[in-house]
Amino acid sequence: MSFSLQTSIRRVTQTFVRSIQNKAALRPVPLPQGDITTPQAFLSAIGRSADTKVTIDSWDAFWHTSGYDLKKAGVAVKDRRYVLWCMEKYRQKIPLEDFAHEPRPRKKIRGRGPRIQQGKLIRSRRPR
Repeated sequence: MSFSLQTSIRRVTQTFVRSIQNKAALRPVPLPQGDITTPQAFLSAIGRSADTKVTIDSWDAFWHTSGYDLKKAGVAVKDRRYVLWCMEKYRQKIPLEDFAHEPRPRKKIRGRGPRIQQGKLIRSRRPR
């Protein structure tokens, strides 16, 4: 085998292996802090009814969970992203009160321009 063929095969296999590797398993598992000692306590503390959407019993298994595992469990994309984001903030030892929040309310006024700047609601022109 020539040297260039070996390097190209190695490069292709390395990129493929990186894509299927679970990066959550490589991150450190944080120690329980305060009254948060179980995954269910953490999920109920971050709010958004995440404790009903994710069911994991072990502390270590919870912290080794990846986005793909949550996807297989049937968790919606927004909830998945919020749970993973909160897990990373907790790993960085940021207090829960600083980052856990409710979802942003839906916008009632859409669009741009003077009608919006006056605070008027835009209604659909579709017949009902």
